[in-house]
Amino acid sequence: MKVEIWSDVVCPWCYVGKRRFEAALDRFAHRDDVDVIWRSFELDPAAPQLRTDNLTEHLAAKYDVTVADAQAMQDRMTAAAAAEGLTFRFDQARSGNTFDAHRLLHFAADHNRQGALKETLLRAYFTDGAAIGDRLTLVRLAAEAGLDRDEATATLLSAAYADAVRSDEREAVAMGIRAVPFFVVDRTYGVSGAQSPDVVLEVLQQAWVGRGRTGTAVSAITMGVAAR
Repeated sequence: MKVEIWSDVVCPWCYVGKRRFEAALDRFAHRDDVDVIWRSFELDPAAPQLRTDNLTEHLAAKYDVTVADAQAMQDRMTAAAAAEGLTFRFDQARSGNTFDAHRLLHFAADHNRQGALKETLLRAYFTDGAAIGDRLTLVRLAAEAGLDRDEATATLLSAAYADAVRSDEREAVAMGIRAVPFFVVDRTYGVSGAQSPDVVLEVLQQAWVGRGRTGTAVSAITMGVAAR
């Protein structure tokens, strides 16, 4: 069974959703038969390589709220992450363009290290304050995830996997995916948002029972918490 997950590495709900998905997968009787594929989605394709403005102030401007309200949003997000065992440090987060990070994730998929790199990138951004748009930083993180440093460097210096990233994003548009995380199971079942492990587990179980029935379109069977 194939689970494709559209997400971005600077999306806080995507990290929370990843943990909840993993909790559901741990309880799924057929977890060893699940192939997880991470798909590309950029929350801000026009972002600079490294955002230099204050993240809280940027959030306030983006959602047209006060800085105090933006800080409250981050505080609530930090608490939600902590409930999943994650440490979010928005005060030291260094945001930026994630296109290269997505290219590296496709590179990692070709070397069976995509899951490891995805976790490394999320932790680096949300917990460690790594500059997610900086190529030298990305190469270091790729090496931490078990990828060859020279090959990762060559990938980022070329246009490799750019078409793969754009293909993922076109598919997201075609399927009506407007917010992430979004989970697609066997191209038949869709789950929007960082749903609870119970909800995700129910979807996995339904999909397992329905294997062999090819879906012609993804059906969003649950539309709960949407990522921001």
